[in-house]
Amino acid sequence: MKQRIRQGIMLLNLGVLLLGSTGCNEIKVVNMNSQEETTQSGTELSQTEGGTTAPSTEFVERPQSEYDSISNQLEAWWFKRNDQHLPSGCQDNFDIEPYHAYYVNEAAEDMVIYLTFDCGYENGYTANILDTLKEQNVKAVFFVTQTYIRDNPELVIRMKEEGHLVGNHTITHPSMPSLSTEEIKEEILGCASYMKEATGYDMDPYIRPPKGEYSERTLQVSEDLGYCTVFWSMAYLDYEVDNQPTPDYIVQHFDKYCHPGAVPLLHNVSSANAQALSQVILNLREAGYRFGTIDEFCHF
Repeated sequence: MKQRIRQGIMLLNLGVLLLGSTGCNEIKVVNMNSQEETTQSGTELSQTEGGTTAPSTEFVERPQSEYDSISNQLEAWWFKRNDQHLPSGCQDNFDIEPYHAYYVNEAAEDMVIYLTFDCGYENGYTANILDTLKEQNVKAVFFVTQTYIRDNPELVIRMKEEGHLVGNHTITHPSMPSLSTEEIKEEILGCASYMKEATGYDMDPYIRPPKGEYSERTLQVSEDLGYCTVFWSMAYLDYEVDNQPTPDYIVQHFDKYCHPGAVPLLHNVSSANAQALSQVILNLREAGYRFGTIDEFCHF
């Protein structure tokens, strides 16, 4: 029997498939015509191409036997780029929404986009990113690791004070399917607990799986801990600090692939993101987009 306890924490262009990474691994690109797998670098890329109230969280207790019965097959998030300004295709081995997992706002009725940043460590650009977001009156969600909170509590506090959401990116950024149920819980709850201790703020009830790796079981555990899982419908190689795309590439990428309900994956360590962000926002607004926060559609 499930026991629910209220908690206070918490188509199309088929040319390429992007296999998920939150920044610590390469993004693999599969040519759908030849089925040959290649790896894109930042250099190759530059040559080619008012939120609602945060949802209350719930905690579900279930026996280990129930988790053992759920598939733990490792999946790596992928999506299919679409240059017709339609929502991208995505991993379809199983439906993620029953686990309160999302990669796009499929119900978007207007031209809305949701900026998301993964923060594993600081590279000197997050303050500039926050400056731009403040100047442009745009809110985003930042997924932070415990290490990031530990080393940059003032930036995390600033994120919250300026109205951004701060989500969970675990303590040590592991591949979740490689962990036991208890280890997954420790990674998620430990990061949230540390944030409260270090900043005084509760972590918002959203999680991005490290490396984009997950399973049905890890999604279930995350949901049972009161978290919505957030993947992405746009991404490019921005996390290799010594192999950055050009700011122009980033602007052009958004112009080409943006779509209503889009959830772009960005990394705070990217110098190019920091340089391009203001122009990206201006261009998207000129094209008719507004900037929302994921609590508009990610909730229980």
